[in-house]
Amino acid sequence: MVKEKTKSKSNEKENHGFTKEMILHNDDFNTFDYVIDTLVEVCNHEPLQAEQCAFIVHYKGRCSVKSGNEVVLYPMCKEMLKRGLTVTIE
Repeated sequence: MVKEKTKSKSNEKENHGFTKEMILHNDDFNTFDYVIDTLVEVCNHEPLQAEQCAFIVHYKGRCSVKSGNEVVLYPMCKEMLKRGLTVTIE
């Protein structure tokens, strides 16, 4: 009996660098409302999703707020940095 090994799509993307994540980091100067509004405007989050991300960042220190390739994430990251948020692409 022969067994085939299959790769999951997420592992395949991870291994080839197709998918990155934009990580929002906690800071001590931006308000919840500002962070929520920015996530809605820049990342096209629904308000509830943005609120949940803001709470995760507050309590855990960081949260993945968007995933995709660097071509998509870089302009969003640049805009969020311009607005004073601390974000990285990993």
